[in-house]
Amino acid sequence: MLQTGTARGPSPASRAPPQGTKGCEPDRPQEPGNLSGVRHIILVLSGKGGVGKSTISTELALALRHQGKKVGILDVDLCGPSIPRMLRAQGKAVHQCDSGWVPVFVDQEQSISLMSVGFLLENPDEAVVWRGPKKSALIKQFVSDVAWGELDYLVVDTPPGTSDEHMATVEALRPYRPLGALMVTTPQAVSVGDVRRELTFCRKTGLQVMGVVENMSGFACPHCAACTNIFSRGGGEELARRAGVPFLGSVPLDPELSRSLEEGRDFIQEFPKSPAFSALTSIAREILNATPALLS
Repeated sequence: MLQTGTARGPSPASRAPPQGTKGCEPDRPQEPGNLSGVRHIILVLSGKGGVGKSTISTELALALRHQGKKVGILDVDLCGPSIPRMLRAQGKAVHQCDSGWVPVFVDQEQSISLMSVGFLLENPDEAVVWRGPKKSALIKQFVSDVAWGELDYLVVDTPPGTSDEHMATVEALRPYRPLGALMVTTPQAVSVGDVRRELTFCRKTGLQVMGVVENMSGFACPHCAACTNIFSRGGGEELARRAGVPFLGSVPLDPELSRSLEEGRDFIQEFPKSPAFSALTSIAREILNATPALLS
Protein backbone atom coordinates (compact mmCIF):
# COMPACT_ATOMS: atom_id res chain seq x y z
CA MET A 1 0.00 0.00 0.00
CA LEU A 2 1.06 3.58 -0.40
CA GLN A 3 2.93 5.03 2.54
CA THR A 4 0.97 8.25 2.12
CA GLY A 5 -2.63 8.13 0.94
CA THR A 6 -4.55 5.08 -0.22
CA ALA A 7 -4.05 3.09 -3.38
CA ARG A 8 -6.79 1.72 -5.56
CA GLY A 9 -6.62 -0.53 -8.55
CA PRO A 10 -8.09 -3.51 -10.36
CA SER A 11 -7.95 -5.81 -7.34
CA PRO A 12 -6.28 -5.92 -3.93
CA ALA A 13 -3.57 -8.20 -5.28
CA SER A 14 -2.59 -5.91 -8.12
CA ARG A 15 -2.57 -2.47 -6.55
CA ALA A 16 0.50 -0.31 -6.18
CA PRO A 17 2.92 -2.77 -4.74
CA PRO A 18 2.94 -3.77 -1.10
CA GLN A 19 5.69 -6.18 -0.21
CA GLY A 20 4.93 -9.76 -1.08
CA THR A 21 2.13 -8.95 -3.52
CA LYS A 22 2.09 -10.93 -6.74
CA GLY A 23 3.61 -8.91 -9.57
CA CYS A 24 5.66 -6.61 -7.34
CA GLU A 25 8.79 -8.64 -6.72
CA PRO A 26 11.90 -7.06 -8.29
CA ASP A 27 13.15 -10.41 -9.66
CA ARG A 28 9.91 -11.45 -11.29
CA PRO A 29 10.49 -12.76 -14.86
CA GLN A 30 9.15 -10.75 -17.75
CA GLU A 31 5.93 -11.78 -19.50
CA PRO A 32 6.47 -11.03 -23.20
CA GLY A 33 2.83 -11.30 -24.22
CA ASN A 34 1.67 -7.87 -23.10
CA LEU A 35 4.22 -5.98 -25.20
CA SER A 36 4.28 -8.34 -28.16
CA GLY A 37 1.90 -6.08 -30.10
CA VAL A 38 3.91 -2.89 -29.47
CA ARG A 39 5.98 -2.00 -32.53
CA HIS A 40 8.11 0.90 -31.25
CA ILE A 41 9.01 2.26 -27.80
CA ILE A 42 10.18 5.85 -27.26
CA LEU A 43 11.43 7.19 -23.92
CA VAL A 44 11.02 10.93 -23.36
CA LEU A 45 13.97 12.08 -21.23
CA SER A 46 15.58 15.18 -19.78
CA GLY A 47 18.18 15.73 -17.11
CA LYS A 48 16.19 18.62 -15.63
CA GLY A 49 12.69 19.04 -14.25
CA GLY A 50 10.29 21.67 -15.54
CA VAL A 51 11.32 21.49 -19.19
CA GLY A 52 8.00 20.06 -20.38
CA LYS A 53 8.63 16.33 -20.81
CA SER A 54 5.04 15.45 -19.97
CA THR A 55 3.79 18.15 -22.34
CA ILE A 56 5.94 16.82 -25.17
CA SER A 57 4.93 13.21 -24.37
CA THR A 58 1.24 14.12 -24.44
CA GLU A 59 1.36 16.25 -27.57
CA LEU A 60 3.59 13.74 -29.37
CA ALA A 61 1.01 11.03 -28.67
CA LEU A 62 -1.78 13.26 -29.97
CA ALA A 63 0.21 14.22 -33.06
CA LEU A 64 0.99 10.57 -33.82
CA ARG A 65 -2.69 9.70 -33.34
CA HIS A 66 -3.61 12.34 -35.92
CA GLN A 67 -1.11 10.69 -38.28
CA GLY A 68 -3.23 7.53 -38.03
CA LYS A 69 -1.12 5.74 -35.43
CA LYS A 70 -2.30 3.86 -32.37
CA VAL A 71 -0.39 5.10 -29.34
CA GLY A 72 0.07 4.15 -25.69
CA ILE A 73 1.54 6.35 -22.97
CA LEU A 74 3.31 4.81 -19.99
CA ASP A 75 3.75 7.41 -17.25
CA VAL A 76 6.66 6.34 -15.02
CA ASP A 77 6.97 9.74 -13.34
CA LEU A 78 5.71 8.11 -10.16
CA CYS A 79 6.04 11.17 -7.92
CA GLY A 80 4.56 13.63 -10.42
CA PRO A 81 1.96 11.85 -12.58
CA SER A 82 0.52 14.80 -14.53
CA ILE A 83 -0.52 13.16 -17.81
CA PRO A 84 -3.95 11.93 -16.57
CA ARG A 85 -4.90 15.56 -16.02
CA MET A 86 -3.47 16.69 -19.36
CA LEU A 87 -5.66 14.11 -21.13
CA ARG A 88 -8.71 14.67 -18.91
CA ALA A 89 -8.48 11.13 -17.58
CA GLN A 90 -8.35 11.87 -13.85
CA GLY A 91 -10.55 9.62 -11.74
CA LYS A 92 -10.82 6.86 -14.33
CA ALA A 93 -10.34 3.32 -13.08
CA VAL A 94 -7.91 0.63 -14.17
CA HIS A 95 -9.57 -2.76 -14.68
CA GLN A 96 -8.26 -6.28 -15.04
CA CYS A 97 -8.66 -8.80 -17.82
CA ASP A 98 -7.16 -12.24 -18.35
CA SER A 99 -4.00 -10.65 -19.79
CA GLY A 100 -3.44 -8.19 -16.92
CA TRP A 101 -4.29 -4.54 -16.33
CA VAL A 102 -6.34 -2.75 -18.99
CA PRO A 103 -4.95 0.76 -19.63
CA VAL A 104 -7.27 3.74 -19.63
CA PHE A 105 -8.46 4.82 -23.08
CA VAL A 106 -8.59 8.60 -23.34
CA ASP A 107 -10.60 8.91 -26.57
CA GLN A 108 -13.72 7.29 -27.98
CA GLU A 109 -11.79 5.69 -30.83
CA GLN A 110 -9.48 4.00 -28.27
CA SER A 111 -6.47 5.16 -30.27
CA ILE A 112 -4.62 6.50 -27.20
CA SER A 113 -4.25 4.40 -24.05
CA LEU A 114 -2.62 5.47 -20.81
CA MET A 115 -1.22 3.83 -17.69
CA SER A 116 -0.14 5.96 -14.74
CA VAL A 117 0.26 5.61 -10.99
CA GLY A 118 -2.23 8.48 -10.87
CA PHE A 119 -4.98 5.93 -11.53
CA LEU A 120 -3.98 3.94 -8.44
CA LEU A 121 -4.31 6.81 -5.96
CA GLU A 122 -7.52 7.33 -4.00
CA ASN A 123 -6.56 10.99 -3.60
CA PRO A 124 -4.60 12.48 -6.53
CA ASP A 125 -3.15 15.14 -4.20
CA GLU A 126 -1.41 12.60 -1.97
CA ALA A 127 2.36 12.20 -2.30
CA VAL A 128 3.91 8.89 -3.36
CA VAL A 129 6.57 8.29 -0.71
CA TRP A 130 8.48 5.21 -1.83
CA ARG A 131 12.08 4.13 -1.84
CA GLY A 132 13.86 3.03 -5.01
CA PRO A 133 13.16 -0.75 -4.87
CA LYS A 134 9.43 -0.20 -4.50
CA LYS A 135 9.36 2.25 -7.42
CA SER A 136 11.34 -0.19 -9.54
CA ALA A 137 8.92 -2.99 -8.66
CA LEU A 138 5.89 -0.98 -9.80
CA ILE A 139 7.60 -0.01 -13.07
CA LYS A 140 8.37 -3.67 -13.76
CA GLN A 141 4.76 -4.51 -12.99
CA PHE A 142 3.57 -1.83 -15.40
CA VAL A 143 5.78 -3.33 -18.12
CA SER A 144 4.80 -6.95 -17.53
CA ASP A 145 1.15 -6.65 -16.48
CA VAL A 146 -0.42 -3.91 -18.64
CA ALA A 147 -2.31 -5.36 -21.61
CA TRP A 148 -1.50 -2.76 -24.28
CA GLY A 149 -2.78 -4.74 -27.25
CA GLU A 150 -1.69 -3.59 -30.71
CA LEU A 151 0.23 -0.28 -30.67
CA ASP A 152 2.31 1.52 -33.25
CA TYR A 153 4.10 3.52 -30.54
CA LEU A 154 4.49 3.33 -26.78
CA VAL A 155 5.61 6.73 -25.44
CA VAL A 156 7.23 6.49 -22.00
CA ASP A 157 7.16 9.69 -19.94
CA THR A 158 10.01 9.66 -17.40
CA PRO A 159 10.89 11.74 -14.33
CA PRO A 160 13.80 14.20 -14.46
CA GLY A 161 17.37 13.06 -13.94
CA THR A 162 18.90 9.58 -14.08
CA SER A 163 17.31 7.86 -11.11
CA ASP A 164 16.29 4.34 -10.13
CA GLU A 165 13.13 4.81 -12.20
CA HIS A 166 15.17 5.32 -15.36
CA MET A 167 17.33 2.26 -14.79
CA ALA A 168 14.29 0.13 -13.92
CA THR A 169 12.44 1.33 -17.03
CA VAL A 170 15.32 0.63 -19.41
CA GLU A 171 16.05 -2.78 -17.87
CA ALA A 172 12.38 -3.80 -17.94
CA LEU A 173 11.72 -2.67 -21.53
CA ARG A 174 14.99 -3.69 -23.16
CA PRO A 175 14.07 -7.39 -23.71
CA TYR A 176 11.10 -6.43 -25.89
CA ARG A 177 12.13 -3.85 -28.47
CA PRO A 178 15.02 -1.55 -29.35
CA LEU A 179 14.44 1.61 -27.35
CA GLY A 180 14.59 5.12 -28.78
CA ALA A 181 15.19 8.21 -26.64
CA LEU A 182 13.74 11.67 -27.27
CA MET A 183 15.62 14.38 -25.36
CA VAL A 184 13.76 17.49 -24.20
CA THR A 185 15.51 20.71 -23.17
CA THR A 186 14.80 24.40 -22.85
CA PRO A 187 17.14 26.95 -24.44
CA GLN A 188 18.86 27.95 -21.17
CA ALA A 189 22.42 26.82 -20.53
CA VAL A 190 21.52 25.16 -17.20
CA SER A 191 18.96 22.90 -18.88
CA VAL A 192 21.24 22.15 -21.82
CA GLY A 193 24.01 21.10 -19.43
CA ASP A 194 21.69 18.69 -17.63
CA VAL A 195 20.51 17.19 -20.91
CA ARG A 196 24.13 16.74 -21.97
CA ARG A 197 24.54 14.47 -18.93
CA GLU A 198 21.36 12.64 -19.94
CA LEU A 199 22.95 11.95 -23.32
CA THR A 200 25.83 10.32 -21.44
CA PHE A 201 23.26 8.15 -19.64
CA CYS A 202 21.86 7.09 -23.01
CA ARG A 203 25.29 6.10 -24.27
CA LYS A 204 26.07 4.10 -21.13
CA THR A 205 22.75 2.25 -21.22
CA GLY A 206 22.70 1.69 -24.98
CA LEU A 207 19.68 3.89 -25.74
CA GLN A 208 19.48 5.17 -29.31
CA VAL A 209 18.90 8.93 -29.28
CA MET A 210 16.29 9.82 -31.89
CA GLY A 211 16.83 13.54 -31.44
CA VAL A 212 16.61 16.68 -29.32
CA VAL A 213 13.55 18.92 -28.91
CA GLU A 214 13.94 22.50 -27.64
CA ASN A 215 10.80 23.35 -25.68
CA MET A 216 9.69 26.83 -24.52
CA SER A 217 11.67 28.33 -27.38
CA GLY A 218 10.26 31.84 -27.75
CA PHE A 219 6.77 33.11 -26.98
CA ALA A 220 3.94 32.84 -29.51
CA CYS A 221 1.77 35.96 -29.48
CA PRO A 222 -1.89 34.92 -29.02
CA HIS A 223 -3.02 37.71 -31.38
CA CYS A 224 -0.66 37.56 -34.36
CA ALA A 225 1.15 34.21 -33.73
CA ALA A 226 4.54 35.87 -34.11
CA CYS A 227 7.28 34.39 -31.90
CA THR A 228 9.38 36.59 -29.61
CA ASN A 229 12.59 35.32 -28.03
CA ILE A 230 11.99 36.17 -24.38
CA PHE A 231 14.70 33.71 -23.32
CA SER A 232 17.89 32.62 -25.02
CA ARG A 233 17.43 30.51 -28.13
CA GLY A 234 19.25 27.77 -29.98
CA GLY A 235 20.73 25.86 -27.04
CA GLY A 236 19.00 22.62 -28.02
CA GLU A 237 20.10 22.84 -31.63
CA GLU A 238 23.70 23.52 -30.60
CA LEU A 239 23.59 20.60 -28.15
CA ALA A 240 22.33 18.27 -30.87
CA ARG A 241 25.04 19.44 -33.27
CA ARG A 242 27.81 18.85 -30.75
CA ALA A 243 26.42 15.46 -29.73
CA GLY A 244 26.00 14.35 -33.34
CA VAL A 245 22.27 13.61 -32.97
CA PRO A 246 19.30 15.01 -34.93
CA PHE A 247 17.68 18.27 -33.88
CA LEU A 248 13.94 17.68 -34.27
CA GLY A 249 12.63 21.19 -33.73
CA SER A 250 11.70 24.02 -31.36
CA VAL A 251 8.33 24.36 -29.63
CA PRO A 252 7.39 27.91 -28.54
CA LEU A 253 5.54 28.91 -25.41
CA ASP A 254 1.97 29.06 -26.64
CA PRO A 255 -0.95 30.27 -24.46
CA GLU A 256 -3.35 28.03 -26.38
CA LEU A 257 -1.17 24.99 -25.69
CA SER A 258 -1.04 25.79 -21.98
CA ARG A 259 -4.80 26.27 -21.87
CA SER A 260 -5.40 23.00 -23.71
CA LEU A 261 -3.26 21.08 -21.24
CA GLU A 262 -5.02 22.65 -18.26
CA GLU A 263 -8.44 21.78 -19.70
CA GLY A 264 -7.52 18.35 -21.08
CA ARG A 265 -8.33 19.29 -24.68
CA ASP A 266 -6.80 18.03 -27.92
CA PHE A 267 -4.52 20.91 -28.92
CA ILE A 268 -3.47 19.21 -32.16
CA GLN A 269 -7.07 19.02 -33.34
CA GLU A 270 -8.32 22.39 -32.11
CA PHE A 271 -5.48 24.78 -32.97
CA PRO A 272 -4.07 23.87 -36.40
CA LYS A 273 -2.94 27.48 -37.06
CA SER A 274 -0.83 27.75 -33.91
CA PRO A 275 2.98 27.97 -34.17
CA ALA A 276 3.22 25.21 -31.57
CA PHE A 277 0.98 23.01 -33.74
CA SER A 278 3.37 23.37 -36.67
CA ALA A 279 6.35 22.51 -34.47
CA LEU A 280 4.73 19.50 -32.81
CA THR A 281 3.40 17.96 -36.02
CA SER A 282 6.79 18.47 -37.66
CA ILE A 283 8.48 16.67 -34.75
CA ALA A 284 6.00 13.81 -35.06
CA ARG A 285 6.76 13.49 -38.78
CA GLU A 286 10.50 13.48 -38.05
CA ILE A 287 9.99 10.64 -35.58
CA LEU A 288 7.86 8.69 -38.05
CA ASN A 289 10.58 9.08 -40.69
CA ALA A 290 13.40 8.19 -38.28
CA THR A 291 11.74 5.19 -36.65
CA PRO A 292 12.53 2.54 -39.29
CA ALA A 293 16.24 3.34 -39.33
CA LEU A 294 16.72 3.77 -35.59
CA LEU A 295 14.38 1.20 -34.08
CA SER A 296 14.09 -1.56 -36.66
